[in-house]
Amino acid sequence: MCLITLCAVALHAQDTSISQDSLQTKKDSISKTKYLKQLGNGYFPTKFLNLDLRYLVKYNQYEGLRTGIGGITNDNFSEKYRINSYVVYGFKDHRFKYKIGGAFRVNEAHNTWVNLSYTDDLQETGSSSFLTDNRFFQFFEPRLLNIDLFHKHITKAVSLEHNLSDQLFSETEVSLSKIDPTYNYLFATQDEIYKNFDLTLARISLQWNPFSTYEETEGKMVETKEGFPKFSLQFTKSFKNLIKGDFDFFKIDFRTKYQLHYNDEVYTQATFRSGLATGRTPLTHLYHAYPNNITKETVFQRFSVAGVNSFETIYFNEFFSNRFATLQLKHFVKPFKISERYRPQLVLISRFAIGDMNNTERHQNISFGTLDKGYSEAGFELNKLLFGFGLSFAYRYGGYHLPEFTDNLAVKFTFNVSL
Repeated sequence: MCLITLCAVALHAQDTSISQDSLQTKKDSISKTKYLKQLGNGYFPTKFLNLDLRYLVKYNQYEGLRTGIGGITNDNFSEKYRINSYVVYGFKDHRFKYKIGGAFRVNEAHNTWVNLSYTDDLQETGSSSFLTDNRFFQFFEPRLLNIDLFHKHITKAVSLEHNLSDQLFSETEVSLSKIDPTYNYLFATQDEIYKNFDLTLARISLQWNPFSTYEETEGKMVETKEGFPKFSLQFTKSFKNLIKGDFDFFKIDFRTKYQLHYNDEVYTQATFRSGLATGRTPLTHLYHAYPNNITKETVFQRFSVAGVNSFETIYFNEFFSNRFATLQLKHFVKPFKISERYRPQLVLISRFAIGDMNNTERHQNISFGTLDKGYSEAGFELNKLLFGFGLSFAYRYGGYHLPEFTDNLAVKFTFNVSL
């Protein structure tokens, strides 16, 4: 009987050991998954600070190589307070840029945060982003390599993040900015000609993803289940003579994304974007239609990296608008199964844009066209040919077709990586 008892004890100990090993393996797997998820969201986690990978290495035509460090504190530092700052240096313009930011949470149930920041940096002229986009991470935006038209800005801002529901996010911001274009630009009004100017802005941004599921990770909303369509809406108001504001204008921006899935690997993606600016709006805060083509003579001199949602055949600074709309269609064909690990994918692409501008004479020392004829381009990408790299081909046609065949053609790298 003692022998039976000893055997039972030994078997129990063995089962306990196996159970503990299994539990440890599960914990390690969860920890690895969480680590990769944080990397996929653009952060390298440390004990108290998550380093923001976006600031390590960048490149553009004005700054050349841009490198620095930034990050955001995590829950080990505090669950109610966070610091979000960065410092970078441009080797071509020989200038430091930085942001000093912090926030405190006022409501946990709705993930409500008050943010304060002071930023001294550059911004692309004609770019227009949604405040709520800052809460989601895009690992790589290739068209940043080719941008050359920037304006300096020193911005003091206070904003309020608030989840109206699990799928409806909002952010409201009031900011004061000093704007100084890095290029020779003058903005003429009936009263004065401005080389640089001050803006007092109020923005309200809404992001509604009714069919997606989210969870919060280190102050960022992480999409655990993606659903479509998605909707973004933003209102911007500039106030003249309110705390040094020079201009009075209004903007409204809208975006929707939709994906139609035929199976896990074959789907069609559609993105519609529109914007309207009224009043005395300087070029810095108008719309450029996402160009990504360098103004050089031959196709191979223009060879660079294709963007994610950009027009590959529109030359930088070719068009600006105070009202515009774009539609981008992508169809992802079933990957070619050459081997289990090597599976290139063909993507068919069509893009359309239309726009116009009032009072073009206000924008002096810079020449550009409008999109009133309607702009069209079509092409395809062959992605993941080697180490995440592929090739992109696009051709412009329609109202803005150019006389020389090669001037309408864009051939570029693509880069796709997922963690």
